[in-house]
Amino acid sequence: MDLGVIWKIVSTASMLFLVACAPTQDFVRPQLPVPTQWARAGGDLQAAASKTHWRAFFTEPQLQQLIEVALANNRDLRIAAGRVQEARAQFGMARADTLPSLNVLGSGNLTRTTTDLSGTNAPLTSQRFDLGVSSVSYEIDFWGRLASLTDAARLSYLATEESRRSVYLSLISDVALSYLNLLQYKELIADEQATVALREYSLLLIHQGYQAGAANDFEYQQARSLLETAQATLASYDHQLTVARNQLNFLLGNAAFDLKLGARLDQQGLDKPLSTALPAEVLLLRPDVMAAEQRLRAMHANIAAARAAFLPKVMLTATLGLASQGLASLFSGGAWAFQPLITMPLFDGGRTAAGVDLAEARKVVAVAEYERAIQVAFREVADLLAARKSLALQLEAVRVGVQAQRRRLEIAQGRFEAGASGYLEVLEAQRELIGAQQRALQLRRTQLESNVQLYKALGGGIDSVQ
Repeated sequence: MDLGVIWKIVSTASMLFLVACAPTQDFVRPQLPVPTQWARAGGDLQAAASKTHWRAFFTEPQLQQLIEVALANNRDLRIAAGRVQEARAQFGMARADTLPSLNVLGSGNLTRTTTDLSGTNAPLTSQRFDLGVSSVSYEIDFWGRLASLTDAARLSYLATEESRRSVYLSLISDVALSYLNLLQYKELIADEQATVALREYSLLLIHQGYQAGAANDFEYQQARSLLETAQATLASYDHQLTVARNQLNFLLGNAAFDLKLGARLDQQGLDKPLSTALPAEVLLLRPDVMAAEQRLRAMHANIAAARAAFLPKVMLTATLGLASQGLASLFSGGAWAFQPLITMPLFDGGRTAAGVDLAEARKVVAVAEYERAIQVAFREVADLLAARKSLALQLEAVRVGVQAQRRRLEIAQGRFEAGASGYLEVLEAQRELIGAQQRALQLRRTQLESNVQLYKALGGGIDSVQ
């Protein structure tokens, strides 16, 4: 071989060896790409959501029962649990690579050689029996390659476990939101049924007045139109209630479950104060952020393993056992063999170097995914904190508006009974009151939904995962 080619090969091998020997830096968590404080945290936030069990937050008994059923039967949660078991098994396989493998070997060999080949005047028969314990291809992990791979598998397993916690928390919040949706439509249907009855009674009164000449056709058609609108709205609410019930049954994973509704929306008690502290103390407790960090740590460990692939590998194969020419005398003689082997990549077409590049590229992706998870979490919490105070003010204003509309209806009815105005004014006051009541109900449901989402966004209840 040409000396120049040999020199290039040796130089390349030396360079790769030096690159591999360069120490891998210790993992350092990236700085949070978000502000250090919340814009509008409010002053009433006290208890830490991440340490608040879901039973302490969702106190309504029927809702607790629904959450229990969902945690026991939901298929998404089962899939997540299965993936955790898969990751745990992969970690066990990686850890087993760091230990020697012991096998019991037993063999027998009977050979008959013909007269022409035996060198004697008769055929030659020989036999050999072996029994031993063998250590097969045990690699001495001088450079930490196997340890890094094991660490990467362990961190991947932890990331999968955090992902399961994220599914767990999302399932709890989804069940709560679906339950609140059902309660809302239940109350809307009850109110709309009362509205239909009221519209029917109003239409009857106007029809009687119309026949007696006390009401005109405009008032009659107006009352009839309001009745038809109320009946159409009731049918729409009934359909949406069925859809919401089907959605909740899907989350429960048990279509045969006897679904019953409990307390009203205003009796759910989901207004507990939740602490946000500082973003660095809150966001790093969220399971999705913790999963992203574990994946980032795993990519960092893979880089160390990829670099160690440049370095020599020392393999040991040892056999200790018994050997004999006869089965009866097998246990009377001992035999052993020891075969160390050292290998080092010299030229592999750039495969080993590409492995390092691949590991580093995957770490770049993992860093970006981790930072994105932090930013998404910060935005979610910031938005919900901003909505917290605003929704409370809106709800108070709407409640005052409902009281004003109710008083307006009383005045309109009094004016009608006194003959000072027509019944059309009463119908208008009824319509405004119904609209205000529905807005109040919708806003209360939005406020409860915001509280549930804030509990989830703050990583609520993750310490209680079974």
